[in-house]
Amino acid sequence: MPPLRAVPPPAGRPFAGRLAGKRAESEPAEHYARLVRIAYLVLAPSRGRNRRVLSAHWLAQRALAGGQGPEPGRAYAHVRLQVVRSALEAGLPLFRLARPRRAQFPPLVPQVWGLRLFPHSCGADELALEQALAGVSGACRAAHVLRGLEGLDDAEVCRVLDAAGVTDPRAALLEADVLTAPHALLASPEFDPCSLQVRPADPVRRRRRGRTLLAACAALLVCGTLLLMPGDGLGGPDAVSGPRYSRHHTAEQALDPGELRRVPANLWRGSARRDFTVWPTRGDRTGDTGLLGRALAAWARPGDAVVSSATPGTPDGPPMGPPQLLYAGEVGQAAVVLFHDGLRVVRYAEARNADPSRGAVLDFARVDGADAVTASALVVQRREGRVRYLTAPWVREVAVRDLLAPRGAALPLRRDGAGVTDPLAGPVRVRGGTDAGARDCRSWPALEVRDGSAARLMTDLGELTPVRLTSGAPSAPHDVAGAAERESWARTACLLPAVRSNGVRTVNSWPYAKQRLPEGEGDAWWFCTRADTWRGTGSRVLAQFQAPPEVSGGDGAPGAVAARAEDSPDCGIRRPRVLAGVLWKSDGGRWYVLAAGSRQFASLTATGGVRGRAEGRLLALPAREGDRARLDGLLEDGSRVGALH
Repeated sequence: MPPLRAVPPPAGRPFAGRLAGKRAESEPAEHYARLVRIAYLVLAPSRGRNRRVLSAHWLAQRALAGGQGPEPGRAYAHVRLQVVRSALEAGLPLFRLARPRRAQFPPLVPQVWGLRLFPHSCGADELALEQALAGVSGACRAAHVLRGLEGLDDAEVCRVLDAAGVTDPRAALLEADVLTAPHALLASPEFDPCSLQVRPADPVRRRRRGRTLLAACAALLVCGTLLLMPGDGLGGPDAVSGPRYSRHHTAEQALDPGELRRVPANLWRGSARRDFTVWPTRGDRTGDTGLLGRALAAWARPGDAVVSSATPGTPDGPPMGPPQLLYAGEVGQAAVVLFHDGLRVVRYAEARNADPSRGAVLDFARVDGADAVTASALVVQRREGRVRYLTAPWVREVAVRDLLAPRGAALPLRRDGAGVTDPLAGPVRVRGGTDAGARDCRSWPALEVRDGSAARLMTDLGELTPVRLTSGAPSAPHDVAGAAERESWARTACLLPAVRSNGVRTVNSWPYAKQRLPEGEGDAWWFCTRADTWRGTGSRVLAQFQAPPEVSGGDGAPGAVAARAEDSPDCGIRRPRVLAGVLWKSDGGRWYVLAAGSRQFASLTATGGVRGRAEGRLLALPAREGDRARLDGLLEDGSRVGALH
């Protein structure tokens, strides 16, 4: 069944003058049932069907009462936009300091007492669609409804979502791709809030709620009376301001160095966990209450002299309670404190002499879901391009390995008694990670840690947590091992600045295709490099082309970035496929379009400046300098997809 039309066509001749204005006002009202259905589908199913029905009617009525827009012919589209915007706002969480939207509160009208309303129940397909809609975001539901119910193309859907206040309409469309139910189900009576069934409400629950409401009103009256009475902290001249932060009991504990959680040295040996929660408290200033008090105070109320930073997606608010003390000690010319509160690692650093004029530094990094590998080390100091790490108690050996010297041996790195390493030269800073900048990259020291089971490679990308480097297909990534994997990382390392300072947790690089070059110039490898973050979003994907070293500048020459994407499921566990291409020049001076897809591709096609088709997942077509080709491929399941972008 084809999707419903976005705006039904007008019948007959257009009206003029006053009559035309009346028709323009009535046109959206004629589609009231359609507008209510849109609101019902976009609202979160977690509200329950009774509240969704009432809210959908209220949102549609508000939109109709709010005006039709400047152009009569666009009246329906304007009202539909208001309905979508209000339905999305209704799903936003209420924050204490944010200005609330009217749509976030229960509807004033219509109101139904003693009865519950809900649409007619249909079949299993509708139930499956309802459950699928409950598991996606409001923006995704809106994109699916505009596509399937309104019949809009992707460009128009993006325009409507953008006007409705959606931050990333394209991401909403990508998320909507996972909803595979037929669009015809959106027109089912299951989602029609204008054709309803009625059931009585629970009288016992209604009486209980009435008694609760009376008790709440009485409590509110008593509290209001107490607030108006003079007393210590509750009335008088200071009544207009709340109590100081430190007057709150939990907050007062969070600021007390004596309440910090301290983990014994050997707890990790008998614990089933291997993460930051079992790191012992270490350092030579763990008993310095002055240092710890300044660190906690700066965390709770950072002043002007505190320079603060946080990885993307990491809240930088005060602790909810007493945090865990990981480390407090002197590192070089600084006194450093490391805390962990279950979600974040927080680093506080000040001058050794505690001179307030020199200020302090406060860094936040999200580490929820850490495991034994990603909790192996933390950056305790970064100074003049050199990095010191604090290692986990289960790390037995630490070494330095230059990623650009795959045949070189790892060099031991000394640690002190608290587990702090000697300074390690940081990676070469490459501006933006471009190919031109990557060619200036001469070395990339990485941290190699051994925990008794394997050697793990980790590198610094400018944040508190070093990034784990892995190789292998997305379904089974593993630690970098063997000459072949080290050689591929030697040509990938200098591209890492493209994912720097993004809250990255792991970077996996794997070969997805091998291609014989034209004119007998050897074999090239295609790699996909994916950086996943601690927060789950913001992943970055690079497809790179690695020509044979003899035709690309030597063994350490970095690969050429053929394509890149952000927040894409490609090259990951959810969608382990990738397609990319490059314009390549042979030693003989001739140009070719080369492309390769992962094993899911059955054929590849190039259009635009270069046209051609190839069976299988490899493509090589003659071209000219400056040609631009558009690539797509046919998957083995018959679907057609484009290149990574």
